[in-house]
Parts: sequence; C-alpha cells; structure tokens
Amino acid sequence: MLGTGLAPAAHAKAPAAGHSVAPELETYWTSARMTAALPFDADGTGEAGPAADGPRPGEHIPPSRSFDGIPQAGTFFWTDANGMGRTCSGSVVRSPGRDLVLSAGHCLKGYSGTSPKRHLAFVPQYHDGLKPFGVFAVKDNGVYVAQEYYDLGEHAGAAYDFGFAVTEPNEHGKRLEDVTGGVQLLTDTGYFHAPVRMIGYPGGAAKPLGCWSWTTKWSSDDPADPGTFLRIACDAFVGGTSGGPMLVPWSGGWAVIGVIGGYHTGGNTPQVSYSASFSTATRALYRAAVTGAPPAGPAT
Repeated sequence: MLGTGLAPAAHAKAPAAGHSVAPELETYWTSARMTAALPFDADGTGEAGPAADGPRPGEHIPPSRSFDGIPQAGTFFWTDANGMGRTCSGSVVRSPGRDLVLSAGHCLKGYSGTSPKRHLAFVPQYHDGLKPFGVFAVKDNGVYVAQEYYDLGEHAGAAYDFGFAVTEPNEHGKRLEDVTGGVQLLTDTGYFHAPVRMIGYPGGAAKPLGCWSWTTKWSSDDPADPGTFLRIACDAFVGGTSGGPMLVPWSGGWAVIGVIGGYHTGGNTPQVSYSASFSTATRALYRAAVTGAPPAGPAT
C-alpha cells in the first residue's frame, strides 16, 4: 500500500514570498490529480514487525467501512519537482485562529521549515476525487512537531508522535474551521474510552474508513519504542491512515483523544492501531502553534 512518489509531472510553481498559494493549489489539485496521487506514508501500519504487536488470540476486531467522511477529517496532498502524492490523515481542531490541523508527528516532520516537499495542503472530507471545502495550504514554517520527536526519532520518541499544521485560507479566503467546524482537543483523559470513532484515509483509496471501537492502555513491550499508549482494535487501517483521529462524542460534535501513531508509528498490523497519550507535551505544542511561536525542527 505504500509508495515513494510519481514519475516527474507538471507541478505547482514555488510561490513568491508573502504570496498566497491557495488559488494555485485549488487549480492544481484537480479531481484527476488527486485520484492519481500516489500514497507516501512513512509509518509502518500494516507491515510486519519484529516485536509483539497486533490482535490477541480470540480478540474481536470491529469492522471498518468505507464512507464519504466528515468535514472535520481529511487527508494531506503534496507536490514537488519530482511529482505529487498523498500522505497521512488529519483532523481540524478548534483553535483561536480557526486554521489548525492535528496529525501524527511522523507524518509532518518531513515538511518542517523550508522542506523541498512544499505545497503541502490539507483537503477536508476528501472523497472520490472531490474537495467539498477547497484546498488549504499549510503555511511556510507552519508545521509544529515536538522537539523531543525530532531529537529522539520516531521510535525512541514514539510518545511524542503528534503534530499540528497551521493552514492558510482557501481560494475563497475562508478559514478552515469556519467552513468545516472543528473537534475539541482533549488531554489527560486517560486510556480507556468508549465509544471511540476512528477515521483514516488508506493510501490510494477513494474514500476514508470509519470504525467504532474502544481504547485501552498499552505499555510498550518493545524497548525501541518506549512509553504507554492508547490501543484500539479496528480492521483494515493500513498505510495512509496515520494521523487519523480517534474521536469521542462531545458537546456539539466531537472531541479528539488520539491520532494513529505512537507505538510502532501506529502499529504493525491492519487490525490494531495506537496513539501517543495526549498530555502536557501536547498542550505545549498546541500553544506554540496557536501563538505562532517559532516551530521546532531537526537538529542542525
């Protein structure tokens, strides 16, 4: 299910400093191009792994189903000189700037700063080649991943596998949350939640997957991926679903308690997924993103 890119193709031009890329991206991401974009996801979801991970003997695995999605969840697209692709899932979280997407740290870290993989854009409720709310470019230097995750790496830093992307208005000048609404970010809520609705975009699929399940506590048995994580069983969550939200009912809509990632960057099998536990570090990263603080980045 994983890919590394597409053969060189026409690509969006690099924008001039201070110039909004929203109109260009809206024009560039046609239905045909979005459908043709190859999946690129650095996670290991759905791949075999060396340590114990996956369903337990006799465990019930709730089924997932393909559907048209919800406005607050979507997938990322990117372009560069070598082609175009799709990567990971995300959800719109409530914020003062009404412009914030939550995803996994391993999904976003490669787009920090002035990464050559520019024109990263979020398409809420993408399905069947459609962009019902438009295309929202991620701001230059708008990727926020914890410094600990950069420093420790995706395995030793698994407990910090979350991140935020600050978006620009779409081609109509509308802010993201103004057109989609947002989900409430919850932290320090523990590990046990039911019911939980998990949504993710499998790489290359025309529609997202949805699944209803519950979360439990998982203490890592792999010294390379230390920490304690949320664990959830849902079938068919493969590469591309990383960063997808784990949602619980909330006043007026939904709240997010986790994103697919963390332990083994989300899990080594399609039946069981994980999330880093949202706590102090998550709140600090959220504050940095909403206040426009200089984002962390890889050590030089």
